[in-house]
Amino acid sequence: MIIAAPSLRLLYEIDEVGRPEVTLKIIGHQWYWRYEYSDFRELALDSYMVPAEDLRLGGYRLLEVDHRVCLPCHTSTRLRIRSADVIHCWAVPSIGLKVDAIPGRINQVTITPNVYGVFYGMCSEICGANHAFIPIVVEVVPSSVFSE
Repeated sequence: MIIAAPSLRLLYEIDEVGRPEVTLKIIGHQWYWRYEYSDFRELALDSYMVPAEDLRLGGYRLLEVDHRVCLPCHTSTRLRIRSADVIHCWAVPSIGLKVDAIPGRINQVTITPNVYGVFYGMCSEICGANHAFIPIVVEVVPSSVFSE
């Protein structure tokens, strides 16, 4: 008990890093993701994969989405991830992020992107017949662009 009590308190405090400037709610649905920005304005958007016949020149097949999630660079951002139906996994390997989306549970992670760019990922759980068709695109932009 002497070791357990301080350890549990420390584990809780590690997850609560200060007060994040942006909170993004991510909800996994069967074959699409829903993103809700609730700090600045009530903005919610659904992100579906772009079919191959609708891709622009230079777009990545099976990875492009109609609505990208946008995050500000050099800003502490809290991601709250859950699922509406089955277990999903919000995974973007190029920024080192993989968080499970479980029905009835909210998982939380705080990130501070330090590099501008577009990062691709997808659900890495076998969550149904078309689970490969729920990609993720994260666009990290300057804070001034994000606030517009």
